[in-house]
Amino acid sequence: MTSTDLSERPARERILLTAHDLFYRDGIRATGIDRVIAEAGVTKVTFYRHFPSKNDLVLAFLAHRHGVWMAWFVGALQRHAPRRGAPPLEAVVPALREWLASDTYRGCAFINATAELGTTLPEALAAVRQHKADMTAAIAPLLPPGRGRKADAEAVALAVDGAIVRAQMDGSPDAAVRALARLLHGFGAGH
Repeated sequence: MTSTDLSERPARERILLTAHDLFYRDGIRATGIDRVIAEAGVTKVTFYRHFPSKNDLVLAFLAHRHGVWMAWFVGALQRHAPRRGAPPLEAVVPALREWLASDTYRGCAFINATAELGTTLPEALAAVRQHKADMTAAIAPLLPPGRGRKADAEAVALAVDGAIVRAQMDGSPDAAVRALARLLHGFGAGH
C-alpha cells in the first residue's frame, strides 16, 4: 500500500494499517507510538482519540491481523484443494508455501506477539489462543471424520506452527515445507 492510498483513508484505519505493517515487520516493542503517529500522518490527539494506549492498538492490530490472515488461510486452502479423490489435507503444504515464500513474510504475528509480550498483556494472549484455535478449526474439516479428528487437527496445527517458526529462522521456506509435507504424509497428505 502506498502512502497516497493510506492518506485517503480515515484516521483510525490509517493508524491501524500503519501499526499493522510496523508491528509485523519490526516488532511490537520496537515500534513506538510516535513512529506510528508520524507514519500514519496523524496528530497525537487523533491517535489517542482512537487508541487510548499502545495496548489498545496492539489488541486492535491482533484482531485485524486475525481477520486478514484467517481469510487468506481459508481461501488458500480452497485454492489449493487437491484433485478429486486425494486427501483434502494436501492443500495445507502449498497454501503455507504461498505465505512462507512471500516477500513480506516475518513469521506468525501471533507467535511473535507471544514471544514479545509474554503474559504482560493477558488480552493479547487470549487473542493469540483464539487465533490458534481458529486455525486448528480451519484444518479440522480437511481430516477424516471421527473421534480423533480434533486431536489430529491439533497435531497438524502444531506442525504448521513449527514450519512457520522454522521458515522464519531459516529465512527460506524450503526446509520447513519439506518437513511439513513429510509429517503430513502420515495423515495421508504426502507430496
